[in-house]
Amino acid sequence: MTQQLHDNTGAPVTVRLERVLPIGTYAVRLADGSSVGRADFVDSPEVEGERILFHTEVAPEVGGRGLAGLLVREVLADSLRTGTTVVPVCPLFAAHLKEHGDEYVADGGRFRKPRPADLALVTSMALKGPRALTDS
Repeated sequence: MTQQLHDNTGAPVTVRLERVLPIGTYAVRLADGSSVGRADFVDSPEVEGERILFHTEVAPEVGGRGLAGLLVREVLADSLRTGTTVVPVCPLFAAHLKEHGDEYVADGGRFRKPRPADLALVTSMALKGPRALTDS
């Protein structure tokens, strides 16, 4: 998934899914290709189609351009397209779904509250470190 978008200044940006195991990332990149933001996730090995979103960040030098909100919306839009259930461990995603969850569900989205096992999984996967996905 690569999506061409524009930030609040009108500058072109992309949101791209970067598959790395065990941790995946949706990356925000400027037109020159530089990465300025990310939303990290782990796909549940226990439940098919569940994605645990646990960390989001945007570089401070591009703050105020609406990139965090854009990133959240694009990740949720991709989850709608793929039928993925979102598990918002990340406070940014949790806050967005608390405010807009009814709309997201009305559009066909699915999410659930995180459980202690989700936090344990994220910690375990983070300790393993990333490795490139070779079968794509």
